[in-house]
Amino acid sequence: MKLDDRDIAILRVLSTEGRITKAALADRIGLSPTPCWDRLKKLEDAGLIEGYRADIGLKKLGPHVTVFVAAELADHTAASFRAFEEAVGRYDEVIACWALGGGFDYLMQIVTRDIDAYQRLIDTMLDARIGLARYFTYIVTKPVKGRSAPPFAALLGR
Repeated sequence: MKLDDRDIAILRVLSTEGRITKAALADRIGLSPTPCWDRLKKLEDAGLIEGYRADIGLKKLGPHVTVFVAAELADHTAASFRAFEEAVGRYDEVIACWALGGGFDYLMQIVTRDIDAYQRLIDTMLDARIGLARYFTYIVTKPVKGRSAPPFAALLGR
């Protein structure tokens, strides 16, 4: 799908203000509501908008710790990677996981109540024999930059 400036404007606004009304979105990008709605539907149908969600204030829920874990698997077969990825999906505390090229096999983002809960999770993963050979723990001490709009200009070469 070829994107024009108005499509990019819609994506930019929605990436930071997912709950904006359609009328307000149309006003912000300089279109009337119906053409704006049509463009929005095309962007959704093309898979450029994968969903809408809320950012949750974890501090308001209670104590928590965010940990990044660089993981290395014992075996590097396609079956081992599939088994690990399937297993990771079963742990709610793993809120994100990326397969990596280079030194480590995966980077996981984990949120637990405290460090003890994190260690119990890792011990459970090790006991489950999901292929985890080594792991390196990086505890988040403070957020510096969170979710923001993608760098549209860089991604689209503009």
